[in-house]
Amino acid sequence: MASLLRAYNAMLMRRPMLAQCGTAAVLFGAGDIIAQQAVEGKGKEHDFARTARLTFYGGAMFGPAMTKWYQLLNRIQFKNPTRGIIYRVWLDQAVLTPGAVIVFFGSMAVLEGKPQEAVPRIGAGYVPTLLRNWAVFVPTQIINFWLVPPHLRFVVVSVVSLFWNTYLSVANSKATKEAAAFAEMRKSEKTTA
Repeated sequence: MASLLRAYNAMLMRRPMLAQCGTAAVLFGAGDIIAQQAVEGKGKEHDFARTARLTFYGGAMFGPAMTKWYQLLNRIQFKNPTRGIIYRVWLDQAVLTPGAVIVFFGSMAVLEGKPQEAVPRIGAGYVPTLLRNWAVFVPTQIINFWLVPPHLRFVVVSVVSLFWNTYLSVANSKATKEAAAFAEMRKSEKTTA
């Protein structure tokens, strides 16, 4: 196990984009599997296409964006380390995260072939997801920027994200149902008018 961790650490140093995209893909997929099996209890009715979408999102969208984001945050220099932690956490949670939540729900709708549901899904899931994100990731990022070496910060976020991705998968499923119900309500209002 120690040699595997050393190899992974070496890959993070030599090929950060590849390592972090692979990590994000695996953890988003695993989060969806946990969501479907442990939370939703789907058993043999597991939606493999949903798992594939979340794995793709993690590896092809989230991973590259977060790799570049952490590289940018790590390049910003502060004379005062405490101020550096505060500003990095603020940038991460007040600048990046609100847009990232929109991108998540919107891209899930598009990847499911339902782009017309993007706006209602964002409306249904945005505020609760953003608030829960802040409750989880503000303390995580304070610890991350304070104690963790820069090349391992994405890994720390990714490990916490395994549980967060489970939540996101459930939240997306719920937002999908709410968006479909909203669309059906609008459709019935138009037919009765």
